[in-house]
Amino acid sequence: MQIFHGRADGATSEQRNATFTGDVWADPIMPTTNGVTINNVFFPPDCRTDWHTHEQGQILLVTAGRGWVCREGEAARPLRAGDTVWIPADENHWHGATVDSYMLHTAISLGKTTWGDRVTPTQFGEATE
Repeated sequence: MQIFHGRADGATSEQRNATFTGDVWADPIMPTTNGVTINNVFFPPDCRTDWHTHEQGQILLVTAGRGWVCREGEAARPLRAGDTVWIPADENHWHGATVDSYMLHTAISLGKTTWGDRVTPTQFGEATE
């Protein structure tokens, strides 16, 4: 058994611009252990991930703000504090904040993450409630 106190010991907040649009920040909670990675991810308004998949799936626990999650080929779906999202293995998707609110979520990623293309402004602009 291991206990992780809100963020990995010695961890610093990391800017994640390589695979995100905008200035997104992550705080590692648990370093990758047995193929599981846990991060708190802060999306300022209008920021989002690139398209990506997870080898064994992903769980998102939205803790504050409002955002979107989108499965390839479908319309983006709204997220708000208290929501939990299960994304199955190898499902191409993106997630991020709305244009007028930040979003904070805990991301539990299972297995390898494979990053794809940027979410275009047109694709992001299609996200409406």
